[in-house]
Amino acid sequence: MKPVSAQTLSKARILVVGDVMLDRYWYGAVERISPEAPVPVVKILREEERLGGSANVAFNVASLGAHAALLSVVGEDPASHSLERLILQTGIEPFLGRDPELTTTVKLRIIGRQQQLIRADFEALPKTEVLASQTRRFEELVASQQAVLFSDYGKGGLAHVEDMIRLASASKRPILVDPKGSDYSKYKHATVITPNRAELQDVVGAWSSEAQLASKAQALRHELKLQAVLVTRSEEGMSLFDDEGVLHVKAQTREVFDVTGAGDTVIATLACLLACGFTLREALPWANRAGGLVVGKFGTASLSFEELFA
Repeated sequence: MKPVSAQTLSKARILVVGDVMLDRYWYGAVERISPEAPVPVVKILREEERLGGSANVAFNVASLGAHAALLSVVGEDPASHSLERLILQTGIEPFLGRDPELTTTVKLRIIGRQQQLIRADFEALPKTEVLASQTRRFEELVASQQAVLFSDYGKGGLAHVEDMIRLASASKRPILVDPKGSDYSKYKHATVITPNRAELQDVVGAWSSEAQLASKAQALRHELKLQAVLVTRSEEGMSLFDDEGVLHVKAQTREVFDVTGAGDTVIATLACLLACGFTLREALPWANRAGGLVVGKFGTASLSFEELFA
C-alpha cells in the first residue's frame, strides 16, 4: 500500500458537511425482568456522550491527524451545547448554524450485558433559511480546503447539497458523499459516493451476480457523472467502480464487535488520503483496513494515525 506520513496528513484540510447528532450511551446492569411488562430492568451505572453523524466523520478526520472543519445546523438546546463542547475538545473547527426551533438530534442507546437493549431518537428538521445561510458559509470555506465530504443522514441538513456540490466542483476539490435515501440525483457531479450494499439496492435494485452489480453501479456512475462508486459490502469487503472497471478488496478478517460508524471511518480515511494527493485506487486499501479495525470497537469510534498506518 502507498505510504503516508503524519506530516503530510497534518497539512490536509477537509470540510465535513452534514447532519450532526449527539450519541448518548447509558450503561447498566440487568438483573431482573420488569413486573410491568416483559422487558429487562436496567440499573444505570454510567453515562457517556459521543459525537454522532457528520460530527463523528469529522472526529475521524481529526483523529487521523488532518484538519477537520465541520459545517452543520443544531438547535439552541442542552444537547447542542454538549455537542459543541465535545467538538471543541477534539480540535475540530466548528461552523454551526443555530435554529432555536430545532431539536438537536440525539440518539440514546441503553446498554446492558454488553449489548444494546433499545435506542431512542430525538430529532426535528431544521429551518430552510438556516440551511440557506450555511450554503453561503460553505462558499466562503470551500476555497481553503483540499477535500469536501458530505455526510447525509437524512435529517435535513443537506437540503442544499446540489448547490454546495456545484460550488465545490467549481473549486476543483474532491467531493465525497455518504448518501442517504432513494434519490441520488442530488449528488450529481460528486467525485465518489459510498453507499453500503443495502443503500445501493434501494436505488438500483437487487443483483444476482457480480457482473450485474458492476453493470448497475457503472450505469449509476455515468448517470450521475461521478468519477467512482464505492460500495461497502460488510463481510464481502469493498468494490470500487470507476473508468478502469472494478477494484475489489476483501474484508480484513477480525472479530466484529460493533459496526456502528464504520462507514464514517471509511469515508473519512478516503477524504484524508485524497486531500493528500492519493487516487481513489491508492486510498481504497487503507480505507478498507480502517473499516476492519473500527468494527472491533464499541459504538461510534475513530482511529489514530498510529493505529491505521503503523
